[in-house]
Amino acid sequence: MTTMQAQEIVTAASALLAKSSVQELRSLRVDEDSNELRLRGKVRSFYHKQLAQEAVLPVAGSLQVVNHVDVHH
Repeated sequence: MTTMQAQEIVTAASALLAKSSVQELRSLRVDEDSNELRLRGKVRSFYHKQLAQEAVLPVAGSLQVVNHVDVHH
């Protein structure tokens, strides 16, 4: 995968989260490193953490989604 393709995936994943109906997901960060699409930030429930992961899967392509989102109750 080229750097350009990876950046397009990061941009698409970020856009999906930014348009989410769940406000907490809109502030999450997405980056790519070593063929991983990494999610970072904080949410209030494990459900929201899972929602974030599921939201980006359709655009992840060959990148492995790694969810580093922290849950703070």
